[in-house]
Amino acid sequence: MNNTITDPQSDLLDELCGQLSASAGQWRGISHWPAESLKRCGDAGVFRWFVPTQQGGFGWSDRDQTEGYLKLAEADLVTTFVITQYMGAVRRIAASENQRVAQNWLDRLMNGDQFATVGISHLTTSRRHLKEPALKAVEDNGGYRLVGMSPWVTGGAHADLLVVGATMEDGRQVLCAVPGDAEGVQAKPGCELVALSASCTDQVVFDQVRVDQSMILGGPMENVLSSGVGARPGGLQTSTLAVGLSMAAAKYLEREAAARDDLAEPASRLTAEINSLRDRLLSACDGPSAVDASQIRADANRLVLRSTQAALMAAKGAGFVQGHPAGRWCQQALFFLVWSCPQPISHAHLCELTNVPPALDLG
Repeated sequence: MNNTITDPQSDLLDELCGQLSASAGQWRGISHWPAESLKRCGDAGVFRWFVPTQQGGFGWSDRDQTEGYLKLAEADLVTTFVITQYMGAVRRIAASENQRVAQNWLDRLMNGDQFATVGISHLTTSRRHLKEPALKAVEDNGGYRLVGMSPWVTGGAHADLLVVGATMEDGRQVLCAVPGDAEGVQAKPGCELVALSASCTDQVVFDQVRVDQSMILGGPMENVLSSGVGARPGGLQTSTLAVGLSMAAAKYLEREAAARDDLAEPASRLTAEINSLRDRLLSACDGPSAVDASQIRADANRLVLRSTQAALMAAKGAGFVQGHPAGRWCQQALFFLVWSCPQPISHAHLCELTNVPPALDLG
């Protein structure tokens, strides 16, 4: 495979990102699922970056994965966001002690021949305030029946496999790999969101869906998501997408500054700030350090809002016309205020916006 990307510094990655960027404006509503861009990524080996070499992947380090995500997010945030959810499922399958699921699915998922996604937000930040679990696992003849729904599943209607978490009556949790066409699975087509609608994020309903032991990736146990390796909700991964989008906006400002002297200093300062945050982000990937992931997330949220709005101001009226990338980036930046945003960070942002001294200092 001559177009396989095995290094985040590869020219092939830059070529892929150019192709993704050229089609990024197409992914607008729920009828615009980015299948073409996902196929390009699969053909280029992107989905193998995140899997250990002993399981057929490329075993990229956290730093290399982050560098790859930064470039992809700069090119096309919608497709890259879908990939994070896809790889969240793949990584949990690869890390599970139940290798039967990996044997049946992993190679096809890494090739891009089939698509998987995760439904775990209800176990982390979403709906945890409710007394009743959103998705229950009821014991049944050595297995389980899933009853309820997973509220925020990306690409659920397009998924061949769903990696979902459910809660038992005693509070323990299980993580299951459920085929998308299993009896009782009802995936909604996608919500029309302020941005990223083409990710087709929506509810998936489970109506007495039978799960046997061959489909269990983890549990039953408390806090099942803390076991093994998988996506890192609300952590560096989401910050990475925000920095990538900021990079796209800053580069637009730099291009405009080449013909407008008044933009030169703002573009230079913004680029320097993004590069500094990017360096902190990559340093945090190298292991335990003084770098605070919460501080990075807060700074990334602020930066993505400011950088995209700066691009819109540079674009002037043209940027406010539907289809211009600056307007699209501004809408996408709002995503980071709500997606897997930890409550302390969300509260600190709210206090900033309302000029109330925050209880938690996030810089």
